[in-house]
Amino acid sequence: MRDLDLTSLRLFVACCEYRNMARAGAQAHIGASAISKRLAQLEDAVNAPLLERHRRGVVPTPAGQLLLEHARVLLANADRLARDMADYGRGIKGQVRVLATVSSIAEFLPDDIADFMKQPEHSAIRVDIAEGLSSDMAKSVREGLAPLGVGWDAADLEGLKTRPYRSDHLAIVAHPSHPIAKLKKCAFAQTLMYEHVGLPTSTAVHTMLARAAAVIGLPLNYRAVVSTFDASLRCVRAGLGIAVVPREVVEPMKDSGTFCVVPLTDQWAKRRFTICFRDEESLSPSARLLLDHLERVGHTSRVVDT
Repeated sequence: MRDLDLTSLRLFVACCEYRNMARAGAQAHIGASAISKRLAQLEDAVNAPLLERHRRGVVPTPAGQLLLEHARVLLANADRLARDMADYGRGIKGQVRVLATVSSIAEFLPDDIADFMKQPEHSAIRVDIAEGLSSDMAKSVREGLAPLGVGWDAADLEGLKTRPYRSDHLAIVAHPSHPIAKLKKCAFAQTLMYEHVGLPTSTAVHTMLARAAAVIGLPLNYRAVVSTFDASLRCVRAGLGIAVVPREVVEPMKDSGTFCVVPLTDQWAKRRFTICFRDEESLSPSARLLLDHLERVGHTSRVVDT
């Protein structure tokens, strides 16, 4: 097989995503005949048909689907290489992209990364953070779209290497007038008689609570579903319900008097976070340094916690 042209691969990926050659060509500012010629050359290079033409557009063949998966990884790596070299020319000697879950960003990850970047030996390293769901984070790391991911260890991390990071503790947040607020701690089962404020169904917290309620055999009644912890706290302050939130998120604000924090006693309420990556050999020196730093601060926090 001949060497593959990156421009042709980009056009092929665009065709698969738009399901339309004309739209993909318009997005790339290239005519339909030119894009058709490039795709024909690409099919010739891999010696297999890549797209099936239909009246409403195009869809990848089985061979095209395989190429699409590899092409996305190749293009992501090429883009990262271009960014890293551009940054190197501006004096930045390393760049690491980290995909992380909402909880890890809301609780501790930004501070840990800031501590890493403050160290003189890391002053030439740039770290970018992108937020995502646990499932999306793991998938993106598998596909090479980011070298490191940080998320809940109960996510599907099959095929990835992992190192332990920090942990958190889920708690009930309630308005001071709510019956739950009078308790020093409680089991999740005690909360199911009350209305909850929840996160979207795609989040790890929602999945965990739905599973716990199913085991108990009682329904989980949501009065409001919001997208962030901050929004859930606003709903609690308004008296719309109680919310399950990491204690580490709300502890700094609990003295405001606008809500009460009641730790959950359930075993699953203590969550462990992990750092995941494809393999250590594929990590850049900068990513390896950040991985070691996060694992080290995570170990320190666990020792203190115990």
